[in-house]
Amino acid sequence: MATLLLRLAGPMQSWGTTSRFDERDTQQEPSKSGVLGLVCAALGRDRAEPVDDLAALRMGVRVEREGVPLRDYQTATGVLIASSGKPDQERTVVSPRYYLADAVFLVGLEGDRGLLASIHQALASPVWSLALGRKSYVPSLPVYLPDGVSEQPLRAALAAWPCLLTGEVPQVPRRVLLEHPSEGSVRLDQPVAAFAERRFGPRFVKSELFFTGASHVPDPTAA
Repeated sequence: MATLLLRLAGPMQSWGTTSRFDERDTQQEPSKSGVLGLVCAALGRDRAEPVDDLAALRMGVRVEREGVPLRDYQTATGVLIASSGKPDQERTVVSPRYYLADAVFLVGLEGDRGLLASIHQALASPVWSLALGRKSYVPSLPVYLPDGVSEQPLRAALAAWPCLLTGEVPQVPRRVLLEHPSEGSVRLDQPVAAFAERRFGPRFVKSELFFTGASHVPDPTAA
């Protein structure tokens, strides 16, 4: 198995998984649905197209810099009326939008090398603009990493990559989340259909701490 590494850095990021109605949440780390949506934008894959091949990739996240949770004040008009399902153009509601400020993440996708190589090439020259969870939240640094395709498995690749902030091995351990087939906390961000259908299922994620450069440590979350 090979691993593709992506850099997600920006002044604002939002990775919602449980948003309902007017309030939009964000997780503390990138969601799988959000990352694969970014990949689809790079590939030029329409929202109505299947994403089974992308959904089968195993994802991991190394937190380089924890984001500061903040709330953006927004209003919305033309809100749907629950009883009729029609928009009310005279009604304006406050819509709280939560986001992470100044977060930096190293994301890994593990799977077929051919698929990862095509994604890597697309990230270098994306078909559509890339965003960090919302269209207005653009990356401050390229998502593409020139040597981002690694022959190592997911955990080893995340452990071996130098710090995105300094380019060196950090002196403090990094928080890492690795997808697991059957154990860990549940995240409702696993695409089970084309994005146009907005259908997502559960997946398991395990969290741990390790230093970069610790690629010799076996992966306890591997299948």
